Amino acid sequence: MAQHVFIVGLGLIGASMALCIRQTNPELIVVGWDSQSKTREQAVEQQIVDYVANDFETGAEQADVILLAVPVRTTLAYLDVLERINLSDHVIITDVSSTKQQVVTSAEQKNLRFVGGHPMAGSHKSGIQAADAKLFENAYYIFTPLEKTKKDVEKLQELFCGTKAKYVTLTAGEHDRITGMLSHFPHILAAGLVNQAEQFNQEYPRAKQLAAGGFRDITRIASSDPVMWTDILLSNKQILLERLADWQQEMTQIAEWIMTENQSEIFSFFNRAKESRDQLPIHKQGAIPAFFDLFIDVPDEPGVIAEVTGLIGKAGVSLINLKIQETREDILGILQISFKNQQDLLQAKKTIISNTSYHCWIK
Repeated sequence: MAQHVFIVGLGLIGASMALCIRQTNPELIVVGWDSQSKTREQAVEQQIVDYVANDFETGAEQADVILLAVPVRTTLAYLDVLERINLSDHVIITDVSSTKQQVVTSAEQKNLRFVGGHPMAGSHKSGIQAADAKLFENAYYIFTPLEKTKKDVEKLQELFCGTKAKYVTLTAGEHDRITGMLSHFPHILAAGLVNQAEQFNQEYPRAKQLAAGGFRDITRIASSDPVMWTDILLSNKQILLERLADWQQEMTQIAEWIMTENQSEIFSFFNRAKESRDQLPIHKQGAIPAFFDLFIDVPDEPGVIAEVTGLIGKAGVSLINLKIQETREDILGILQISFKNQQDLLQAKKTIISNTSYHCWIK
């Protein structure tokens, strides 16, 4: 009998995982479930899953592997249900939650055969319509197993080989501390900066006009789903409170250096940051999904944007965002084009260089 993989939650991550599993495991039966009826219909119509279960309980009882591709709090609620129903003796349960300690602890208390999981990938788009079998390529996929499920990690890695992700195994605590520092905390800072700027805009309306360019780029992650991030902050509460306390202490120190005009300490502060930032790898998937942007110097002439996008289209490359950073009469403008992965980015750059005289670069 063919094994059943039951994927709960058919949004961007769940649907993309389904595509990856089906590509490399055609003998498996991939069953889906989602709370939204329209999403369930699309999953079958687009052949993302073989079929959709009648309900969560039925799908779970027939499954050999259960993948919970839903937010943290929803995952916890599903674990409560899984504790009560008649699961197969060999079923492996995993998830994709952005925080792990709460989920892993809950599964352990319920004596479930559980392996925590977190594919560190995302997209500018969401929902089943954004499903992409290449979403996880070269991204880190973190597993946080229980002591009794360490041997199950290898089984999941084999099942998920179609993701072409780089596997890492951590404890739940290590995962939450690392992602708290490198992903969750920066999202708080970005959102705080945007909110502070918005309040400032009330007093100085022209500020909003000037808040493009660099300001827009360093706050891109503030556009993330507020429901998801409320979930993440509350499920990683203690670690984020520690990070916020450290940050407040550091800002107090910097304020003192400014007040006392301590030039050497201010210089050292920026110099240390520059050295650390310059050593970071470029365009590697990490705790925050990388942005793949191509910058092109283009003349202020009719049809130039159509020319560039037309060349990229003929090369079979899909772009996901486009904006003009600066265009004034008689000078070059900067066209910024975003792609979903590094392969598309490099192909687009090669195409523009081969077919135009426009200077283009990758930051």
